[in-house]
Amino acid sequence: MSLEQLRKAQIITALVTPFNEDGSINFTAYPKLIEDLLKKHTDAFILAGTTAESPTLTHDEELQIFETVHKIVEGRVPLIAGIGTNDTRDSVQFAQEVAKLGYIDAGLAVTPYYNKPSQEGIYQHFKAIAEGSDLPIILYNIPGRVIKEIELPTILRLAQLKNVIGIKDCTNVEQLTFLIDQAPRDFLIYTGEDGLAFHAKALGANGVISVASHLLGPQIYEMFDELENGSLQRAAALQRLLLPKINALFSLPSPAPVKAVLNHRGYQVGGLRLPLLAATSEEAKAVIEIVEK
Repeated sequence: MSLEQLRKAQIITALVTPFNEDGSINFTAYPKLIEDLLKKHTDAFILAGTTAESPTLTHDEELQIFETVHKIVEGRVPLIAGIGTNDTRDSVQFAQEVAKLGYIDAGLAVTPYYNKPSQEGIYQHFKAIAEGSDLPIILYNIPGRVIKEIELPTILRLAQLKNVIGIKDCTNVEQLTFLIDQAPRDFLIYTGEDGLAFHAKALGANGVISVASHLLGPQIYEMFDELENGSLQRAAALQRLLLPKINALFSLPSPAPVKAVLNHRGYQVGGLRLPLLAATSEEAKAVIEIVEK
């Protein structure tokens, strides 16, 4: 899969990790889930990201997930591996290991968490990862989870590095607007907030790195298509229909709501690993009612 194919991706699904009742990974659940997502306009996958419950996955489990998904996808869409931690050395080593696999198209590296580095520390962290291997790197800016934001000047500095190809940004419309206006033209810009998919695409971003696409991929695709065709009113109407469903999918710590609906639809993705909890039967019922309405 070439970088040019990744550049065409509009809807990137941050894939959940299916679990068995004993907490082990249910690798048999992947084929049906992935094939259906491919049919419903997923253009690429994030593997072992936050939605995959990466903090509770071991190193070996992540490698098993990469291999499993690679064998199912067979090069049809790009694969992006979550490779970032709050330890620069560990992140560099993992990026190097993933690059040697030969079938991962890019790495997603999150802002260092807990350490609370300065902007220069954040820059040097990502620079080390980007220069440590030939794996293209996508920045992951999510201050709501990691406290520290990659500020706009730091993003623009990082965008000048050869191997930093884009960003998953979970901030706000204003930040997206500045990024789209000021970043290099070939720099990939994705919102990581499903509720901002309409705004991001309308402003000129590449698209969305999505959790909701597990369930709402066709609707998001239709909304993007209407925007591409200049049908702003129709796209806005679709956004208004989508927003309550998206809000429901984030009404509990993610990915509990999306897993509840996936299980309801028969995908057997199971529960969550502690410290996250699966939705209770009442919580699941409430989410399902809204999403399936």
